[in-house]
Amino acid sequence: MKFFLMLSLSIFFFSCQEKENKNPSVYSPDPVQTKKKKEENKQIGDTIHMNYIDDQGLYTAEGLIDSIRPRIYIKFKSNDLGELKGKIIPTTGKGNIRFNQIIFPDETSDGPFGMDLKIQLTQKGNYIIVIGHSLMADNPFWGKFKVQLENKKE
Repeated sequence: MKFFLMLSLSIFFFSCQEKENKNPSVYSPDPVQTKKKKEENKQIGDTIHMNYIDDQGLYTAEGLIDSIRPRIYIKFKSNDLGELKGKIIPTTGKGNIRFNQIIFPDETSDGPFGMDLKIQLTQKGNYIIVIGHSLMADNPFWGKFKVQLENKKE
């Protein structure tokens, strides 16, 4: 089993490597035509890394909960103490979706919360927020949502 796993990982890594471009002038886009890529927080698998703050000072991202990924993990780093405010906005307007848990840098946790989150950050470091549906309610949420986080410094 270990051999099969190592073999498949090796094949995956070798197949994902970018091929060398021998004639860059033919294949590379014109720098004048290339627009600056907008930095945004994107969901990759079941995780959203909040690395970019928008013009309003918010961490914003769009996410998707489905039967394969019933929980989404939001990871961010806070170097400032203060109040964290969060909001989940489902595209359907309403739904059984909430902030299930926040995991602090010292690996303690708190939760559950609702669609809004308001908590004091008393530690510096990496935080994880878990978003999912409430197991106490019917009809789990499946679909797209938008999440906003704001860290107000003390």
